[in-house]
Amino acid sequence: MTDIELPRLTADVPGCGGAFKLVPEDFEVEEIPAYAPSGEGEHLYLWLEKRGRDTREVVRALASALGVSEDDIGVAGMKDRQAVTRQLISVPARAEAKVGDFALDGVSVLWTKRHGNKLRTGHLRGNRFRLRLRGVRDVGAARESFSRLVDRGLPNYFGEQRFGRAGDNADLGRLLVLGQRLPKRPDRFQRKLYLSAFQSRLFNRALAERLRAGTLAAALRGDVLRKEETGGLFVCEAPEVDGPRVAAFEVSPAGPLFGPKIPAAAGEVAEAEARLLAAEGVTLDDFKRGGGETEGGRRPYRVRLGSPELAPEGEDLWLTFELPRGAYATEVLHELLKDG
Repeated sequence: MTDIELPRLTADVPGCGGAFKLVPEDFEVEEIPAYAPSGEGEHLYLWLEKRGRDTREVVRALASALGVSEDDIGVAGMKDRQAVTRQLISVPARAEAKVGDFALDGVSVLWTKRHGNKLRTGHLRGNRFRLRLRGVRDVGAARESFSRLVDRGLPNYFGEQRFGRAGDNADLGRLLVLGQRLPKRPDRFQRKLYLSAFQSRLFNRALAERLRAGTLAAALRGDVLRKEETGGLFVCEAPEVDGPRVAAFEVSPAGPLFGPKIPAAAGEVAEAEARLLAAEGVTLDDFKRGGGETEGGRRPYRVRLGSPELAPEGEDLWLTFELPRGAYATEVLHELLKDG
């Protein structure tokens, strides 16, 4: 599924026009860590700033410079290449003496500090973004779309980055789920990427159906609802009770990341999710072939924009906001630009 096929929350507002990512400095991303390093332990946390490099590239270069395995290096999240990004990366503390020898164009180590555990995927609260749109034609339209996202939440689509440059990651993931052979044997990272992309495509389709039906911010009987504060899940049995909680952003409907351990929906919601699987010719049991990569889970259909700001600068527009981990800043841009 490409972004062109995805309905938008602000579809009735004109696109504001403008260009994005003309230079890396137009897209700044800073991790919001889940915790601060303690200063003691067997791992060394590096706070890195990078330009024009993706996270995997940095990990490979670090492993080579420090004389450690790539598997010994921990990251909380992957960051874009065409951006200025700041993030934590952990390495074994035994390599601390060699950190000063690490050199990679576009990458700087801003500080280091020890901690007791290796960073794992998801060890972050979210990300802080600062984005520049150049040559905006309609600032009023941009303000209206941005205001709606602040008030109602951002539809939590997986961004196009998830599906690969060729757009075929999800198709390859489906083949893996079905136990079929791929044209080229994937490495461990690629296998994880393909499987996740297939789950992501199904989630995007479920979310698209909710937007078309006008039920993004509704509690449907049988919905799996997620508590905003704790992340706890429960099944909606009384829409008249849970509906006001959804409206107040205390809870949000959570869509499917299919797998054998997915928290089950009920009633018509479960039937709609079953139709998504049937359309792809797969079953929940098929996802067992993905092992720990496709156990299943739930992802909120919408997320809040934290600390939102919109500031014109000449013909350009600066957008600043925070998103929880796993949410895509590019989806904010799609809502404003109407480019897909």
